[in-house]
Amino acid sequence: MFGDIEAGWLWAIAGLLLLIAEIVAPGFFLVFLGAAAIATGLFTLLFDLGLAPQLALFVVYTGLAVMIGKRWYAEPDTGPHTTTLNDPARRMIGRIVLVVEPVDDHGGRVRVGDGEWSARGGPAAPGDRVEVTGVDGNCLTVEPIRILPPA
Repeated sequence: MFGDIEAGWLWAIAGLLLLIAEIVAPGFFLVFLGAAAIATGLFTLLFDLGLAPQLALFVVYTGLAVMIGKRWYAEPDTGPHTTTLNDPARRMIGRIVLVVEPVDDHGGRVRVGDGEWSARGGPAAPGDRVEVTGVDGNCLTVEPIRILPPA
Protein backbone atom coordinates (compact mmCIF):
# COMPACT_ATOMS: atom_id res chain seq x y z
CA MET A 1 0.00 0.00 0.00
CA PHE A 2 2.74 2.51 0.95
CA GLY A 3 5.66 0.92 -0.87
CA ASP A 4 8.17 -0.93 1.28
CA ILE A 5 6.97 0.63 4.55
CA GLU A 6 4.09 -1.20 6.19
CA ALA A 7 1.07 0.83 7.22
CA GLY A 8 1.46 -0.27 10.83
CA TRP A 9 4.84 1.38 11.07
CA LEU A 10 3.46 4.60 9.59
CA TRP A 11 0.74 4.66 12.24
CA ALA A 12 3.29 4.03 15.01
CA ILE A 13 5.64 6.74 13.70
CA ALA A 14 2.74 9.18 13.36
CA GLY A 15 1.74 8.38 16.94
CA LEU A 16 5.25 9.04 18.22
CA LEU A 17 5.37 12.32 16.32
CA LEU A 18 2.07 13.34 17.90
CA LEU A 19 3.42 12.51 21.36
CA ILE A 20 6.53 14.58 20.64
CA ALA A 21 4.32 17.43 19.41
CA GLU A 22 2.41 17.24 22.71
CA ILE A 23 5.66 17.70 24.60
CA VAL A 24 6.73 20.64 22.40
CA ALA A 25 3.34 22.37 22.43
CA PRO A 26 1.39 21.06 25.43
CA GLY A 27 -2.35 21.22 25.14
CA PHE A 28 -3.03 17.70 26.37
CA PHE A 29 -5.04 16.62 23.37
CA LEU A 30 -2.40 15.31 21.00
CA VAL A 31 -1.46 12.66 23.54
CA PHE A 32 -4.82 10.97 22.93
CA LEU A 33 -4.36 11.03 19.18
CA GLY A 34 -0.81 9.76 19.55
CA ALA A 35 -1.87 6.87 21.77
CA ALA A 36 -4.66 5.96 19.34
CA ALA A 37 -2.27 6.07 16.37
CA ILE A 38 0.24 3.85 18.15
CA ALA A 39 -2.50 1.37 19.10
CA THR A 40 -3.76 1.38 15.51
CA GLY A 41 -0.23 0.79 14.26
CA LEU A 42 0.30 -2.16 16.58
CA PHE A 43 -3.03 -3.70 15.61
CA THR A 44 -2.26 -3.16 11.92
CA LEU A 45 1.14 -4.84 12.32
CA LEU A 46 -0.51 -7.86 13.95
CA PHE A 47 -3.37 -8.15 11.45
CA ASP A 48 -3.10 -7.11 7.80
CA LEU A 49 -5.88 -4.53 7.39
CA GLY A 50 -6.99 -2.28 4.57
CA LEU A 51 -7.13 1.49 4.84
CA ALA A 52 -10.85 1.74 5.73
CA PRO A 53 -10.57 -0.64 8.74
CA GLN A 54 -7.42 1.18 9.86
CA LEU A 55 -9.22 4.53 9.84
CA ALA A 56 -12.22 3.04 11.64
CA LEU A 57 -9.92 1.50 14.24
CA PHE A 58 -8.15 4.84 14.68
CA VAL A 59 -11.49 6.57 15.30
CA VAL A 60 -12.49 3.94 17.86
CA TYR A 61 -9.12 4.10 19.64
CA THR A 62 -9.23 7.90 19.66
CA GLY A 63 -12.67 7.84 21.26
CA LEU A 64 -11.53 5.33 23.88
CA ALA A 65 -8.36 7.29 24.62
CA VAL A 66 -10.30 10.54 25.05
CA MET A 67 -12.90 8.89 27.32
CA ILE A 68 -10.24 7.23 29.48
CA GLY A 69 -8.14 10.40 29.61
CA LYS A 70 -11.11 12.57 30.46
CA ARG A 71 -12.14 10.25 33.26
CA TRP A 72 -8.58 9.94 34.55
CA TYR A 73 -7.78 13.66 34.55
CA ALA A 74 -11.22 15.06 35.34
CA GLU A 75 -11.25 13.66 38.87
CA PRO A 76 -10.79 16.55 41.27
CA ASP A 77 -7.71 16.55 43.41
CA THR A 78 -8.96 16.42 46.99
CA GLY A 79 -5.60 16.96 48.63
CA PRO A 80 -5.30 19.42 51.51
CA HIS A 81 -3.55 22.05 49.37
CA THR A 82 -6.60 22.48 47.11
CA THR A 83 -9.11 23.00 49.92
CA THR A 84 -7.30 25.97 51.43
CA LEU A 85 -5.53 27.54 48.46
CA ASN A 86 -8.01 30.37 47.87
CA ASP A 87 -9.65 30.34 51.29
CA PRO A 88 -7.45 32.19 53.80
CA ALA A 89 -9.81 31.44 56.70
CA ARG A 90 -9.50 27.66 56.18
CA ARG A 91 -5.72 27.98 56.23
CA MET A 92 -6.05 28.88 59.93
CA ILE A 93 -7.22 25.38 60.85
CA GLY A 94 -4.62 23.87 63.16
CA ARG A 95 -3.21 27.21 64.32
CA ILE A 96 -2.90 28.04 67.99
CA VAL A 97 -4.57 31.36 68.85
CA LEU A 98 -5.03 33.48 71.98
CA VAL A 99 -8.46 33.97 73.60
CA VAL A 100 -9.35 37.67 74.03
CA GLU A 101 -12.95 37.34 75.29
CA PRO A 102 -14.37 34.20 76.93
CA VAL A 103 -15.22 31.54 74.35
CA ASP A 104 -18.12 29.10 74.68
CA ASP A 105 -20.69 27.52 72.37
CA HIS A 106 -22.43 30.88 71.94
CA GLY A 107 -19.46 33.03 71.02
CA GLY A 108 -16.28 34.78 72.04
CA ARG A 109 -13.22 36.36 70.42
CA VAL A 110 -9.71 35.21 69.67
CA ARG A 111 -6.59 37.00 68.46
CA VAL A 112 -5.12 35.71 65.21
CA GLY A 113 -1.95 37.54 64.29
CA ASP A 114 -2.76 41.24 64.65
CA GLY A 115 -6.53 40.83 64.23
CA GLU A 116 -9.45 39.48 66.18
CA TRP A 117 -11.96 36.88 65.04
CA SER A 118 -15.28 35.68 66.39
CA ALA A 119 -15.02 32.19 67.84
CA ARG A 120 -17.19 29.39 69.22
CA GLY A 121 -16.33 26.22 71.06
CA GLY A 122 -14.09 26.05 74.05
CA PRO A 123 -14.82 26.73 76.81
CA ALA A 124 -11.82 28.99 77.25
CA ALA A 125 -11.03 32.05 79.36
CA PRO A 126 -9.16 35.18 78.24
CA GLY A 127 -5.44 34.48 78.00
CA ASP A 128 -5.93 30.77 77.19
CA ARG A 129 -4.47 29.33 74.03
CA VAL A 130 -6.84 27.34 71.82
CA GLU A 131 -6.53 25.47 68.55
CA VAL A 132 -8.61 26.40 65.51
CA THR A 133 -10.47 23.25 64.40
CA GLY A 134 -12.85 24.68 61.82
CA VAL A 135 -14.30 27.72 60.12
CA ASP A 136 -17.99 28.60 59.78
CA GLY A 137 -18.29 31.73 57.65
CA ASN A 138 -16.28 34.34 59.56
CA CYS A 139 -16.45 32.50 62.89
CA LEU A 140 -13.67 30.16 63.98
CA THR A 141 -14.40 26.92 65.80
CA VAL A 142 -11.85 26.42 68.56
CA GLU A 143 -10.99 23.80 71.16
CA PRO A 144 -8.77 23.99 74.22
CA ILE A 145 -5.30 22.61 73.71
CA ARG A 146 -4.99 19.23 75.33
CA ILE A 147 -1.60 18.96 76.99
CA LEU A 148 -0.65 15.64 78.48
CA PRO A 149 1.08 15.72 81.85
CA PRO A 150 4.70 14.57 81.90
CA ALA A 151 5.11 10.83 82.38
